[in-house]
This record gives sequence, C-alpha cells and structure tokens, in this order.
Amino acid sequence: MRNLPVLAALLPCLAAPAFADGVVSSVYTELDWKKSCVTYAQADEGEGDWADLACSGYRGYPVMIAYDDARESLYYGFPGADMTDVWESFVAFNTSAPKVEWRIKARGEAAIPFATIHRRSVAGGEDGSQKVEVLVVSKVGQPGGVAGCTVGLVLASGNAQANDEARKLADEKARSFECGKDRRVMVGDVPDFGRVDN
Repeated sequence: MRNLPVLAALLPCLAAPAFADGVVSSVYTELDWKKSCVTYAQADEGEGDWADLACSGYRGYPVMIAYDDARESLYYGFPGADMTDVWESFVAFNTSAPKVEWRIKARGEAAIPFATIHRRSVAGGEDGSQKVEVLVVSKVGQPGGVAGCTVGLVLASGNAQANDEARKLADEKARSFECGKDRRVMVGDVPDFGRVDN
C-alpha cells in the first residue's frame, strides 16, 4: 500500500451503539468499491494495473484495499504511518465479497471490533476457471499502534461449518495474535496465501 495523506478526513467518529458489556457479537457492513471507497493512488498509464483505496467500514474503522493485477490485499482498521510495509493476499487471482463481518466486544460504553471475517473468491484449477471460496479471518488494527493482519484462513467451499469455524478462530486467536510473528491458522486445503513485508 502507498502512503495515505489524511485518513482521518475520510472517517466518521468512533461512537458505537450500546452492547452488553463483555459480550462478543457480529455486525455486518457492505464493501462497495464505487459507493464506499475513495481511490487515493493508482497506476499511471504504462505503470501496470494497481490502485489503493480507503473504504468505510465499521463505525470509523476503515477498510484499506491494495489492488494489483487482479489480486487484493485488504487491511481492516487503523493502519500504521507507513502503509507500504505489508502485502497479504492469495497467490492466485482473487476478489473479495461485498459483505464484511466484524466481531465486536463491548467494553464499557464502546463496542470495539477486534476481528473481521471476509469471504474471498480465489481462482483455482489449471486454467483458473474454478472458484474456491475462503473465509479470511483478520485482526483489526487499533488506534495507538496495534497492527492488523491475517490471522487465519478457513476453506468455505464444501464446508458447511465454515462460518462457525471462522468465528471460533476470530474469537480465540485474533486479540492475542502477533502480526508478523505468529503463524496463520489454516483450516482445510486453502489456496496459497502469502505475506510480503517491504
């Protein structure tokens, strides 16, 4: 991802509705590149096919998208000062679904999102014509420097328990997961996925 000049100007306040203290629940938001995102950097002619977008997420927590050659790297929550440091995506062509599930824990008057679950469609088969559905579980980046990253991947194609498995993974691992240090959890035979630290 490239540098984002003024992220705060794109975001609403962090106020959240009341939830029962300590309870974990899900909230869903829509991710529409045309309606809820701002493109702040993109390739000039002859530079390839890439773009960086900042999108509205949950109650002021943004979704950042780095698109490059039919692949997407997504970051949920508040990024660090340097947004060029990490690329996380599938090796094959992939696209994200329009709905994001945020796992929320009530804390006093606030409801803090600590993880997301987001379905991705990944090209499979020798010619890429088959689609493999994967739920990507991510830690949400927090104000003050707690980084976000991918915690685990759950194969959704042919797996009726995928949503429950993804929520369990989010609830048990995301808050204590150390980005860049802990190993991602793989549930099922998921397509190749990588992280590049620049």
